Amino acid sequence: MTALSQITIAGKTVDVDGEGYMQKPEQWDKSIAQDIADDVGIGELNPRHWMVIEYMRKRFLEAGTAPSIRALGKESGVPIKELYQLFPKGPAKLAARIAGIPKPRGCI
Repeated sequence: MTALSQITIAGKTVDVDGEGYMQKPEQWDKSIAQDIADDVGIGELNPRHWMVIEYMRKRFLEAGTAPSIRALGKESGVPIKELYQLFPKGPAKLAARIAGIPKPRGCI
């Protein structure tokens, strides 16, 4: 297990692992999501981003794990090709980080 540390995002102190993934989803809010999106170069989150982010959070809170990229493309309502446009360089990992949930299993 990766050691936890605390950082400040959008003026709030949150617990993250060594890769910057939040470890306590209850600490998340939309201002944190936007701050992370700005930090990773995505910029202003649009309704399609929010559709994916909200799906990621719902799935994590119900199942205890984040969905894989394949499940995300099938179940979120956003096709995989569009996921790569919305969240370049690894949609499942990037969407999870912005959604304030731990890194999906199986993501390197």
